[in-house]
Amino acid sequence: MDTRWYYVIVVVGVIALLLVMQRVAAGPLIKSAEAKALVTEGATLVDVRTPEEYASGHIQGAVNIPLQQFDSRAAEIPSGKPVVLYCRSGARSGQAASILRGKGRTDVHNLGGMGNW
Repeated sequence: MDTRWYYVIVVVGVIALLLVMQRVAAGPLIKSAEAKALVTEGATLVDVRTPEEYASGHIQGAVNIPLQQFDSRAAEIPSGKPVVLYCRSGARSGQAASILRGKGRTDVHNLGGMGNW
């Protein structure tokens, strides 16, 4: 086998492994009805998209903490109540969920994409 193909296979495998690890760390997606019930009961709804994406449309009541600022601004999210995160596709909200769990938060839910609302 040509060594170039070996390197391509290794790189693709590493990328696939990293994507799987990120998805596992982000946890499963919460269902729409459950997310809405949590928010109705007082959960904090956080949009992790850019300010421009947020300005173009967001779920009513959501606060905008862009993923790029999330680690430094995570303390703005009230503790002691659930957090529901969303973005455009679920990738950024999954990363934000991992950040919060890394900070010791346990009641963290990833809605995924805004369309899942």
